[in-house]
Amino acid sequence: MEVMMLLVYDQPGVMQRVMGEFNRKRINVETIVVGKCEMPERARIVLSIEDREKALSVMEHLRALQEVIEADLVDHSRHEAYALLQNREGICRVTGSVEEVDLIVKKSQPEKYVQAMNAI
Repeated sequence: MEVMMLLVYDQPGVMQRVMGEFNRKRINVETIVVGKCEMPERARIVLSIEDREKALSVMEHLRALQEVIEADLVDHSRHEAYALLQNREGICRVTGSVEEVDLIVKKSQPEKYVQAMNAI
């Protein structure tokens, strides 16, 4: 799994243009995390993609977008994961390494869950 981090201008339509590049290249994005960041009028988009070659193939196109300030693949040592799990007892929040979160999700077999990767 590859994690890609983009620093973008925080404006309407940026996500649509970024995701349009993945759509044109027919690349499935596994997870997306978006939010404001430490810089005024900027946001970070963190995406996870299954295939490294596909991630590299879209990188040049992302960097060419006017709204994208930076676009890089994140070193595997900086990957983090989180999940929200739900079962009859309630909701549980889990964070940790990708492997740790995967293991907890598999062992707990929740009724519902959402799992994502992140990095900074």
